[in-house]
Parts: sequence; C-alpha cells; structure tokens
Amino acid sequence: MADSDLEALRAKRLAELQAQYQGGGGGGQNDSERQKQQAEAMKREDEMKNSILSQILQQDARARLNSIALVKPEKAKMVENMLIQMAKTGQISSKLGEPQLISLLERVSQQTQKKTTVKFERRHRLSDDESD
Repeated sequence: MADSDLEALRAKRLAELQAQYQGGGGGGQNDSERQKQQAEAMKREDEMKNSILSQILQQDARARLNSIALVKPEKAKMVENMLIQMAKTGQISSKLGEPQLISLLERVSQQTQKKTTVKFERRHRLSDDESD
C-alpha cells in the first residue's frame, strides 16, 4: 500500500476524530445522537480496515482470514491488526497470498500458544499392613 494512501487515510481519520471531540464536548448532544455518531465512526473505521486489507491481501488469503474470523474472531482481529501495522510500516511490499498468510498465522500461533506444563504429584498411601 502506498504511503500517500495511508497518510491520506490517517489525516481523514484524524480530522473526523477532532471534529467529533470538538463538537461533542458541549453537552448539547443527547445519548442517541452520540450513539449514532459512535456507530458511524465504527462503521467508517471498519470500512477503512477492510479497504486496507483488500489492498494488501490476495483474494484467497482474504477468504482464509474471513473463515478464521468465523471460528476464532479474536485471533483474526489480532492478525488483521498485525497486517495493517505491517502495511503502515512498509513491511509489506506486495499483496500477500495464501501461503504467506499461512506462514504468518503459524508464527502467530507459536507466539500465542500457552506453554503450560502439568506436574503430577502422587502421594503414597500407607496400607493397613504397612502401618505396623
């Protein structure tokens, strides 16, 4: 994704947030208007995220990420945020295909896997014969 596109999106979002906070500070808005604005902001943010992901992922990779979101939504969100961050920092130079997404998912899984070990302590019971 081009840096100019990202900067334009950032500037637009910053202007929206500034207008929202400057306009909403007066207390003249009721809760329903504020909720509508929050819903619209969330919708715009979601559209921006989907736009960025469609620019950095090929169709097959996007389909895989969507199917992961059905099963593990928190993992999919984490990977989406990671991909967007990578695009913003210039780590992604071309569209990622399914194999690249799979390798990224494997790395994320290895990092997030809980390394727990279970230790069993067995207590020996004395039988009635041994107590004498």
